[in-house]
Amino acid sequence: MSHDKHSHHQHQEGTGIDRELHDPFKDKLVPLEPLDLSKIHGVDDLVRAMGKTAFTAREIGIGADVLEAMARDRDCFVVMTLAGAMTVAKQGVVICDLIDNGIIKAVVSTGALMAHGLVEAAGRSHFVYDAKLNDVELYEAGYNRVYDTLEPETNLDFVEGIVAPLLDKWDHNETVCSYKLNRNIGEYLHKHADGRGILRSAYEKNVPVFVPAFTDSEMGLDFALHNRKRKKESRPLLRYDPFEDLNFFADTLLRQKRLGIFTIGGGVPRNWSQQFGPYCELRVRRGGEDIPLKRYHYGLRICPEPVQWGGLSGSPYTEAVSWGKFVPPEEGGKFGEVLLDATVGLPLIVGAVLERLHKKS
Repeated sequence: MSHDKHSHHQHQEGTGIDRELHDPFKDKLVPLEPLDLSKIHGVDDLVRAMGKTAFTAREIGIGADVLEAMARDRDCFVVMTLAGAMTVAKQGVVICDLIDNGIIKAVVSTGALMAHGLVEAAGRSHFVYDAKLNDVELYEAGYNRVYDTLEPETNLDFVEGIVAPLLDKWDHNETVCSYKLNRNIGEYLHKHADGRGILRSAYEKNVPVFVPAFTDSEMGLDFALHNRKRKKESRPLLRYDPFEDLNFFADTLLRQKRLGIFTIGGGVPRNWSQQFGPYCELRVRRGGEDIPLKRYHYGLRICPEPVQWGGLSGSPYTEAVSWGKFVPPEEGGKFGEVLLDATVGLPLIVGAVLERLHKKS
């Protein structure tokens, strides 16, 4: 009878009668903890507590741990990639903090982000969008809208007034590329501006700033206009070569022991930085060069986009492993992906990590 009963149970799919219920502590599972606001006394306290909860809050906690690991790894060279309206959204000084504290060693950005950041660094303001004005009225009034924020056209004219004299003095025998131009602008800000700015901090810390899609930016248009002016004046045109950026970036990364990447958004800056691994591999496999194959050991991305919208294009770190861009977690790769608006995620994560690094041990 008991034997029949047992065999009967074996045919009961999914009843769970024969399940062996484990002890989660013996299985070394990590318990969650309630977020107790009475115990929170700073950004780091809050982010650590969020990391012991769930959903996006836990992603933020993991993200801070990854950034801290990158920052504490003396052999790690960290590249920051920037897309989206980060400087218009007033996140520029947070990025300056990362550069000034020696955490970020190279920046790869959209051109628009650098142009709007230059506006801020040179002492001009961005403004809250007044919904009483529609977009046609904004255009007539010279206000460019970026979501809920306005960039007055006069600001961009002001930026052109900074870039034009630098290009005017440029020796036409020296090829232009984005990191050289950005270094020149940073030097100008260092000498003449009072405020903090990404390009100023980058110049002062010798951090190269690359804009791979240079023509897709206000500064790219300024360069095009400058060359048209040179042509009118029968002066030699300036040559622009984006491959100088590509190879200087690759040469810089090849000299490092370990690599990390901290990505805000996606777009060209993210992919251009990540293709360093395949570039090395192709130089060996197709070009017969004798260089080491290098991939990113650490990765942290703050971007609200799910994969199926297409903007991440190979950015999920698991997928990028298949392209030879990242060291897989089984071999020591450490990654965090935070699906969140960076105006929330960036200050929380950076604020927490800076508190950790500055704590007296």
